[in-house]
Amino acid sequence: MKSTSIKDTTKEERIALIREWAQQEEATEECEIDLWEMYRAYIDGEKEIAEINAEFQTDYYAG
Repeated sequence: MKSTSIKDTTKEERIALIREWAQQEEATEECEIDLWEMYRAYIDGEKEIAEINAEFQTDYYAG
């Protein structure tokens, strides 16, 4: 599997990765997660996926 790190991907590749996940979005519709918004910082090259996931988990458990 190719690295998903920001340093190893282009913005287009990051968009394609999220697009793959969005095809499976039916599983997240009930909890109203917008993958495009959630991973916007990754797409824009600002944060890695792991950072976003860690923040989401913290918010989820704290909320």
